[in-house]
Amino acid sequence: MQRTDAVRVALDAMGGDQGPEVNVEGAVTAAREFGATVTLVGVEDELQRRLRQHDTRGLRLTVRHAPEVVEMGESPMAALRRKKHSSIRVGLELVKGGEADAFVSAGNTGAVMATALVVLGPLPGVERPAIAVVVPTLTGRAVLLDVGANVDCKARHLVQFAIMGNVYARDFLGLPRPRVGLLSIGEEESKGNELTREAFKELEDEASLNFIGNVEGRDVFNGTSDVIVCDGFAGNVALKISESVLETMFHLLREEIGKDLRGRAGSLLLLPAFRRFKRRVDPSEYGGAPLLGVNGVCVISHGRSTGKAIKNAIRAAGECVANKVISHIREGIALG
Repeated sequence: MQRTDAVRVALDAMGGDQGPEVNVEGAVTAAREFGATVTLVGVEDELQRRLRQHDTRGLRLTVRHAPEVVEMGESPMAALRRKKHSSIRVGLELVKGGEADAFVSAGNTGAVMATALVVLGPLPGVERPAIAVVVPTLTGRAVLLDVGANVDCKARHLVQFAIMGNVYARDFLGLPRPRVGLLSIGEEESKGNELTREAFKELEDEASLNFIGNVEGRDVFNGTSDVIVCDGFAGNVALKISESVLETMFHLLREEIGKDLRGRAGSLLLLPAFRRFKRRVDPSEYGGAPLLGVNGVCVISHGRSTGKAIKNAIRAAGECVANKVISHIREGIALG
C-alpha cells in the first residue's frame, strides 16, 4: 500500500481467536511500515493497556470505545439484534458515518457479513455479497469467490460474483483483462449441476467478462484463470481443503527432515528456498478477504490471524480504497 494520509481504517480490535493482542500488534506494524491511519475499536481500557506495550510515538493510532464483543461462536443474527455497541457494529458505523474509509475484522464472519449488510447496505443492483480471497498460483495470484457468504446460489448470483471478482482482480492484482473461470467438475459445458450449467450460459453472454469456461478443482492453483467463480459452499470447501493440505505438507516435511542428521543438515542448505516457498503460500501474506457487494470496504481476516495477517489485511483494505474498488464494482454491476 502506498504511504497515504487519506486512507483511514477502522479495526475490530476485539475480533479473532487471539483478540486484542494480535490486532494491536498488526495495527502498530501497519502504522509504522506504511503509514496507515488506524482506529482500534473495542474495550478502551484494554486497548490502551495493550498500546502502552508498544512504541507508538508518531503513529496514527486512535481508540474508539465499544463495550460489547461478538464471540466467535455466537449466532450472527442474535449478535446483530442484541449487541448494538459491539466492536463490529461500531467499526462499521465509523465507515457509514464517514469517519473511516474501510473496516477490517478477524471476528465472527457471519456477524461481520450480517452487520455490514444492515449498516452499509448492498450496492445498487447487488443481490448477494461475496467473500473473495486471493490465492497463490503457479503463475502469480488469482481471486476465488464466493468462499462462504452464500451456500445456496442462483445462476445470476454467480454472474454478479464474476463481475465483482473481475473488478477486484483488475484493481487489486493489476490484471488488465482477467480470465474468468467457473468452478465445475469438468471443462465441458454440459458438465456440472443445474446451477453451473445455467451459470455457464449466462456468463458466456456477459460481454464485460473474459469468460474462459469451466475450470476444475485442479485448475484453481495452476494459473489458467485469474478469477474462479463458485457458490459459497463449494468455495469454502475448496479453501479449507487447500489450507489443510498446506498445513499437512509442512508438518510432514518437518517430520521427515528431523528424522536423521542428513535431513537436518540438508534443511540448512534449503532454508532460503523453504522461506520463499512459505511466503508464497502463507495466507497471512495475503491479508484478508473483502466482502464484495456492500457499500463500503469491508475486509474479513481469518479467525486465526497473526499480527502479520492483521497488518496485511489493513494494507489490503487501504489498497481497495485507493483503487476505488467499490465505485468500480458499482459501475460494473450497473453495466452487467
